[in-house]
Amino acid sequence: MSVMSFEYKVEGGDFTRAGYASSQVKKMLKQLGVEAVIIKRVVVCLYEAEVNIVAHAYHGVIYISLSSDSINMRLVDEGPGIPDIPRAMQKGFSTASHEVREMGFGAGMGLPNIKDNADIFNINSEVGKGTVLEITINLTHKAA
Repeated sequence: MSVMSFEYKVEGGDFTRAGYASSQVKKMLKQLGVEAVIIKRVVVCLYEAEVNIVAHAYHGVIYISLSSDSINMRLVDEGPGIPDIPRAMQKGFSTASHEVREMGFGAGMGLPNIKDNADIFNINSEVGKGTVLEITINLTHKAA
């Protein structure tokens, strides 16, 4: 398979469309016959990252690059940025607004869940500019 690329735009505050990119990628991976356990890891990472853009940023773009051996997800947002990444990586830490929490989001598990499910996870953030997440999940099991 050659590399396939997809791009999804995400608007901050648009919870009605939160999860659109992850559901589209899930359908595509199912059609390609990717193992369910791997699809679940991809969807967890992508959904959590997508909801983070909706909950915290003004807008963002999700770039998906799919090859025969891995899926690379790069999420770039324009927003307030993350001032303390180590703290943001702690389970239960959240800067989500009261309104976001009332909708059932903002429990502070997004970044830890992404890290736990990704094979490669990088996060860079600049306060006042935005955040970039780079997530890679291998689509094939490596022989031991």
